[in-house]
Amino acid sequence: MPVLNRIADFSEEMKTWRRHLHQHPELQFDCHQTADFIAARLESFGVDEIHRGIAESGIIAIINGQGDGPTIGLRADMDALPMSEATGLPHASTVPGKMHACGHDGHVTMLLGAARYLAETRNFSGRVALIFQPAEEGGGGAGVMVREGVLDRFGITQVFALHTSPNTPAGHFVTTPGPIMAAVDTAWVHVTGRGGHGAMPHETADPIVAALAMISAVQTIVSRNHMATRDLVISVTQIHAGTADNVIPDEAWFCATIRTFDKEVQAMVQRRFAELVEGTAAAYGVTARLDYQLGYPATINDPSRAAFAAEVAREISGAAAVEAEASREMGAEDFSYMLEQRPGAYLFLGQGEGPGLHHPGFDFNDEVAPVGASFFARLVERAQPAG
Repeated sequence: MPVLNRIADFSEEMKTWRRHLHQHPELQFDCHQTADFIAARLESFGVDEIHRGIAESGIIAIINGQGDGPTIGLRADMDALPMSEATGLPHASTVPGKMHACGHDGHVTMLLGAARYLAETRNFSGRVALIFQPAEEGGGGAGVMVREGVLDRFGITQVFALHTSPNTPAGHFVTTPGPIMAAVDTAWVHVTGRGGHGAMPHETADPIVAALAMISAVQTIVSRNHMATRDLVISVTQIHAGTADNVIPDEAWFCATIRTFDKEVQAMVQRRFAELVEGTAAAYGVTARLDYQLGYPATINDPSRAAFAAEVAREISGAAAVEAEASREMGAEDFSYMLEQRPGAYLFLGQGEGPGLHHPGFDFNDEVAPVGASFFARLVERAQPAG
């Protein structure tokens, strides 16, 4: 089964929605104009309920099917990124320093397309809950929605989400059973020593030398403290110190991102990071403060739901265009909070060649929006058949 005919009929309108959203990006939880646009479309489709103000600007919309049955949740993230666009397209961002560089405008559009179809046809039992979520990019909006009780409040029994995938063939689906994306934690280390003249280092307690030693030490966590077959990434991504070429500063600091799948590995890294920072500080005669923050948990697909979602994807794009047991990735995603509470699956949808995610030249491929909308629609119809 290709793109559903009814969705193909309004695919040009979907393109208009998506490009409007792209021109008006909003960040984190402040997605109120985006929510207004979404709510207006949902009202015109005739959905049964629209609940606003969830996680500040999020929306849960309900469409009732035929007769009693469970409630399936479909999620799209709404927020953009704090970066300037360099596409030069007619529909480029109109807001300086903000752009949809991760395809969330396309995610919203796909879910709106599915909403329009499902509200018209209602060829399913029970209910579908459309989850429009703010603050995926660093704010953990999915976790906020979970803590506000949306899964229980709306009786959602399973949840699914799509994410665009640049440089995967357009219309191809990629997923896997079990872990698909990593947990992400962040460590900030602030080192305080005793500065002085660069010509007289013996009179100082050099925080730069100490920080560099700490950076080398924490890399040994990967090579010496854990089994190589259990995925782990520790990347130091920032180091800051000093203001002049002949002055040893009083302070230095660095930052690292840590990616894991296993909670035991995650706990081990946190413990060893603290031990190595403390021990190295003592060895170099400085003090150090570690701020270690646990971020999004690993995104773990329910194996049976991932297999079912892959079946539906094959209906839409064909068997050759679905990779159902892909390698897991070290990126992170806050949909993980929903998958911790309910079974479900997260899939990638290819959008073809072009700049990658979080790149100033990125733009969602409008041609694949009807594919994603058709997938969401058939997922509901297959999961909760009418009658």
